[in-house]
Amino acid sequence: MKFAKQFIVEPGKKAHLNRRDPSDTLGMNKAETDTKPHIKRLRQLQDVLYADKRYALLVVLQALDAGGKDGSIRHIFSGVNPQGCQVTAFKEPTPEEKDHDFLWRVHRAIPGRGLIGIFNRSHYEDVLVARVHKLVAKDVWSKRYGQINEFEEELYENGVRILKFYLHISKQEQLQRLQERLTDAKKNWKLSLLDFREREHWGEYLAAYEDALTQCSTQHAPWYVIPSDHKWFRNYAIGAIVTDTLKQMKLGYPPAKIDLSQIHLS
Repeated sequence: MKFAKQFIVEPGKKAHLNRRDPSDTLGMNKAETDTKPHIKRLRQLQDVLYADKRYALLVVLQALDAGGKDGSIRHIFSGVNPQGCQVTAFKEPTPEEKDHDFLWRVHRAIPGRGLIGIFNRSHYEDVLVARVHKLVAKDVWSKRYGQINEFEEELYENGVRILKFYLHISKQEQLQRLQERLTDAKKNWKLSLLDFREREHWGEYLAAYEDALTQCSTQHAPWYVIPSDHKWFRNYAIGAIVTDTLKQMKLGYPPAKIDLSQIHLS
């Protein structure tokens, strides 16, 4: 896991996003970062995870607008069996969700043992958007860091392995991607006026992300800051960490539930 350690936010240490280069590729080029082996290996490991049924894998993707959450899901998980994978996109809470604690809707979406769950945005929105737009008071959102840590530790103790990725892009790269959505008719549908308004809060969001990553990167649920200005490197890095994590679980196919010697085919 030496590769992964280059992106991890060490528990107990500050994330220091301003010291992390969104365009970093660790000196690697596109030819060296073919994701096909990771996609193939992930498909194989998913099959064993599904059969083993001791663990679940939860992949959390967070990013500023146009950061690449959808693209990461589409590319990295393109080869998995849909029966063993579920994707949940967390948008503005519904009236029913608002009537419960902020983790209620998240707990309902946690993957069962044997499954891979992917969160496109997550419970962290409640210390990001809620903070930036002052949807709740500071004494409310500031307590949520501890509540999130306790929640994720409970998940870990019950067999859910958690990977949290912050897709780190530069303000210039975000602008370029938003401009592409304006000029490419195939991408116009992705546009929202909110994306451009949220850009005005860039500094506030970076501060909120840095605090969230600092407060909530733990041994059982670490945060990884993935340089994401280059989509090919982003995909390679996430794919490598996901497959390495599954390998670390020491998964195996369970034995047959019946006595195979008693079966005679004719």
